Amino acid sequence: MNLVKDLKSDITQKVVNPVITKISAYQTDLDCVGGEYRMAMGKVISSAQSTIVAIETDQGITGYGEVCPLGSNYLPAYAKGVIPGLSELAPQLVGQNPLDLGVLNQTMDSLMKGHNYVKSPIDVACWDILGKYSGVPVYTLLGGKYQDKLPLYFSISSAPVENMVEACEAARAEGYKQFQIKCDGNVDEDIERVRAVCATRQPGEIFIADANQGWAQHETVKLVHALKDVSVYIEQPCADLEGCVNIRQMTPHPIKLDESIDSLEALLLAIKYRAMDVVCLKVSKVGGLTKAKQIRDLCAAQGLSMTVEDSWGSDIVTTTLSHLAASTPVKAMLNCSDLNRYMHGHVAHGAPKAENGYLNTTSAPGLGIEPDWDILGDPVFEYGG
Repeated sequence: MNLVKDLKSDITQKVVNPVITKISAYQTDLDCVGGEYRMAMGKVISSAQSTIVAIETDQGITGYGEVCPLGSNYLPAYAKGVIPGLSELAPQLVGQNPLDLGVLNQTMDSLMKGHNYVKSPIDVACWDILGKYSGVPVYTLLGGKYQDKLPLYFSISSAPVENMVEACEAARAEGYKQFQIKCDGNVDEDIERVRAVCATRQPGEIFIADANQGWAQHETVKLVHALKDVSVYIEQPCADLEGCVNIRQMTPHPIKLDESIDSLEALLLAIKYRAMDVVCLKVSKVGGLTKAKQIRDLCAAQGLSMTVEDSWGSDIVTTTLSHLAASTPVKAMLNCSDLNRYMHGHVAHGAPKAENGYLNTTSAPGLGIEPDWDILGDPVFEYGG
């Protein structure tokens, strides 16, 4: 009888769910490798502020998430908005079960309309807790690991043509086989830079011309006709979905949508109008892994390939997207990004490493990282205790 009683006691203890007891945030500024990162329409950053969110539980399990907006004029997100947003959400989240990810996201959405970048590190930290609680890597919870080595792309910051060609050659020497050509919005110059970079092509390489919404529709028409003999993907050419749809109907180039796909509803609309061949799935843009998984699974079911990444970030962001990428069917993933390579300094230990153009995966429970407290220092925000 004592043995049965002990077994019942063990089972009861194992099914007791954790409760969020404290939410903290840490911030650090990270400089861009190369000094600046340039995109279309004058968007440029030299450094970015990363916010690391820590969620503690009553069972001694702590989860971590990171968000790092790419400046304040790229997406509806800005670094200085993260802490005020957390102060709105934290009082209603402390005391909740971090494993109830659907409930948690519904709670955040009911408290705050939009501001997905604020919600993302909270959601990711809870996935980290779920993985640690379950004793498995997050990619197992997201669907299982399809591949150990994740194909990377290298983003070439907009610059004079000769500098971009040099950057492409340097990245190729490191093993990268996929390259994103950042255009600056001047269509004539962009035609020249795309043609020049693509002229260096080696067998098996992929090139993507990214306008970041920087071209008007008539300019995109001019560009795709001028480059009709060049094998290149065209990424987010126009600001509006209708413009991108029109371009896809008139060009043989594969169309990739990024900024337009910021929710499941946006994806469904884009699928309805056959707007793209590839989707860029950014974790913080859609509010975290819970919603990113929904979008990822729908894309895979529709035969759409994806770039699995985020807007910007360091080690925890890179680790997060590696779990989402590893759990994505091979045919559904075009590439992913090692975002921590574009910034000086690190915020965590244990992040997967890039090697010969591929990102490795980790196998530790949860995300498999530990913040670098020497870098992060004291919290800038705390609620609970």
